Amino acid sequence: MQSRLAEFDTHLLFGNSLHERMTGTMTLASELGFDALVYDYSPVPFDQAGELIIPSAMVCNTPKDWLELWCDQGYYHIDPVQQVALDSSSPFIWSYKPEAETVLRQALGQQHAPVSSYLHHHQMAHGMTVPIHLPRGGFASLTGLRSGNATVALQDLQQVQGHFTLLAHALQEHLYPQLSKCVRSYPVDLTRRERECLKWAAEGMTSGEIAERLQRSQATINLHLTSAMHKLGARNRVQAVVRAVHYRLLGN
Repeated sequence: MQSRLAEFDTHLLFGNSLHERMTGTMTLASELGFDALVYDYSPVPFDQAGELIIPSAMVCNTPKDWLELWCDQGYYHIDPVQQVALDSSSPFIWSYKPEAETVLRQALGQQHAPVSSYLHHHQMAHGMTVPIHLPRGGFASLTGLRSGNATVALQDLQQVQGHFTLLAHALQEHLYPQLSKCVRSYPVDLTRRERECLKWAAEGMTSGEIAERLQRSQATINLHLTSAMHKLGARNRVQAVVRAVHYRLLGN
């Protein structure tokens, strides 16, 4: 396993961009028998109401409309694989074939029909997902998709589960420094000054004290704080601070 991890690391180091490293990962995943890859990352997987936030995603060898359907048309919210991944700490094999004994066998319902039909149509009804729970509550997952006969595909997946798990964590290690700086999946977009004012408000400062510290008028500080409140859907500054903390906005 250690030698295989070193091989994965060496291969992934050849790419500098997110796309290059994802492409390198697909090359390695192909050797393990996978036909396509989906990588998802979210610094905050749930909003304040407990609803899933659409993550940032990268794909390799998936149908062309994959990202549009999952990220724009709501398939992510009804994808049972993603729902299992968020509640799991271990890699798992799955299949949309009703006769297959995987984690989806008891979970599939009518609400999942669009996802199930799409994957069957494109002959990608089997796969493996590695959930990766990150520092400060972030979440990532790497999913490998397989085509072919269900029995054969699931047997093959069992044989490579350990290696695919290593590959997922190797990819995450190489992607995370870039992702944590350039990818945002927050449901709100505060300006630098709005975040700054909320940060000092979280420290217990009044508008006047913040204005003095930032060398701005109190009216300007109140304007920034009010704007942040509206964006966060907060009723007051205390609630705005709580929500900003939830979305990891004050540490950026």
